[in-house]
Amino acid sequence: MPAPDELEKNITHDDAHTMTIAFISDLHLDPVRPESTQWFKEFMSHSIDRLSRLYILGDLFEVWIGDDGRDTLGQGAVENIIKATVHAGLDIFFMHGNRDFLVGNDFAKRTGCKILPDPTLITLDSKQVLLTHGDALCTDDIEHQTARQEMLTAKWKMAFLNKPVNQRMDTARSMRTQSETSKKTKSMAMMDVNQQQVEKVMREHGVLTMIHGHTHKPAVHEFSLDGAPAKRYVLGDWYTQKSVLYYDHGGFALRG
Repeated sequence: MPAPDELEKNITHDDAHTMTIAFISDLHLDPVRPESTQWFKEFMSHSIDRLSRLYILGDLFEVWIGDDGRDTLGQGAVENIIKATVHAGLDIFFMHGNRDFLVGNDFAKRTGCKILPDPTLITLDSKQVLLTHGDALCTDDIEHQTARQEMLTAKWKMAFLNKPVNQRMDTARSMRTQSETSKKTKSMAMMDVNQQQVEKVMREHGVLTMIHGHTHKPAVHEFSLDGAPAKRYVLGDWYTQKSVLYYDHGGFALRG
């Protein structure tokens, strides 16, 4: 992953009213769901002439075991789609999700996309907007937060990536099985974002607009933050909702 000083932590789009920008997340692309990859290919093809920038806010892949595991995962086609789209002139930004936090520099070099830290602050028409995958906001899910804190450490990543690819694949499958089993014991409220944490993070970054995914609950939440009107845009998944948030002519439109 690029060092912090190599990342665009504050991206300005002062001319954003003249362009269309899109935000997507939670595509969970997997060879076992080829229709999702086909939808992604069609979306990217149509985006070349329609968009100036695309932000992928995490969980592009169902699982990622390291950049050297692309072929084992069968994700070469997805990389080629992104590469072709970037080559055609579309700026693509990628943010890690909880499923693909091991995407690294080699992936970025192969595809031409830019990796952003989570969270990232951007500016659209002089309005600051905070982008995040969203799982860090689910503070009521203590089990997830504990695992997240451990797996995002350099020590854990290094130990995992030093294992043979096939062993990493087996570990990833085991972790997914454990996660799915654990979800059955948790309420939907527990796995959703915590509104107090949302407000805390927005306050820390001085924003009134946030965009995130992770929960698969597409919606526009309006609330008051310290007396000012605030909005939280939530992206849905792609294998059932094909959710996209567009920004154009100074406003947002959530589709799907």
